Amino acid sequence: MGACAAKLSEAEVFAQHGVQGLLVTAEVIGRHKIERATRLAGRSPDIIYSVDNAQNVQDLNEAAGAARVRLNLAVDLHVGGRTGIRPGEPALGLAKLVDSLPHVKVAGIQAYAGQASHVVGFEKRRQVSQEAMGHAVETRRLFERSGVRCPLLTGGSTGTYNIDSEIDGITELQPGSFMFMDIDYNRIGGQDGPVYKDFGNALTVLTTVISKPTDEIAIVDGGFKAFSTDRPFMPEAKGIQGIVYSWGGDEHGRLNVARASAAVNLGDPIEFIIPHCDPSVNLYDRLYCLRGEKVEAVWRIAARGMSQ
Repeated sequence: MGACAAKLSEAEVFAQHGVQGLLVTAEVIGRHKIERATRLAGRSPDIIYSVDNAQNVQDLNEAAGAARVRLNLAVDLHVGGRTGIRPGEPALGLAKLVDSLPHVKVAGIQAYAGQASHVVGFEKRRQVSQEAMGHAVETRRLFERSGVRCPLLTGGSTGTYNIDSEIDGITELQPGSFMFMDIDYNRIGGQDGPVYKDFGNALTVLTTVISKPTDEIAIVDGGFKAFSTDRPFMPEAKGIQGIVYSWGGDEHGRLNVARASAAVNLGDPIEFIIPHCDPSVNLYDRLYCLRGEKVEAVWRIAARGMSQ
């Protein structure tokens, strides 16, 4: 069992804290980053880097030789809207290049179909993911038929975990948001209805009512700086129905409490379920872990800001 890191800097932090079996899902490009990648491989020899370009493979091989390490490389397939080489023969050609070089080896295939994870409606999501990951499965079979060993085919997400787990040929899944969940995932729908309830919303932002200009309006100390703002929908109050949140600027949120199911008064703490968990976590230095009303642990967010 391993862990994915999108960035080399995140992988470095994970390794420093003892996490093994790392897969860096984005390509490591440029001399400086490649040198860092070889140093990290010296400390964590099972780390896997994703590749989709022949020159990058050559650069990694040369740097690995100079550092006296051997790098594990996963061929990244373009089955989504991001990185990757085309499935089939183009991917096989890249895999054969890796297989021919002395300081790198084929670890498998990376195939992240991000476009499938937030498709609304379970059956439609199943169709999109099965089509995308079907290309990855066929490419893995092509590798094996051509004599290129391919023990790993990794992909999938929180939104498609129960779809991709049934596709023969996929060996590893990459769900992450399930640990926290957010409004974005709630909205995609589950097998049993329009709300995705497979995992509970564990992550909230705690705000305080700092002003009550009118009986119907309350102001909290959580605005753009408290929540990631890359989604078109607003944070949702936890435990009180009927509150309507709107942005009040960098530092403030404006609440319409006219139909709130409980009184909202000056000084009240209000938790909000966040629209998008990943970038919201990156806004904070620590997480407070609660069981009921008791704080059981405080976790420092060691990989915050690791964007390189």
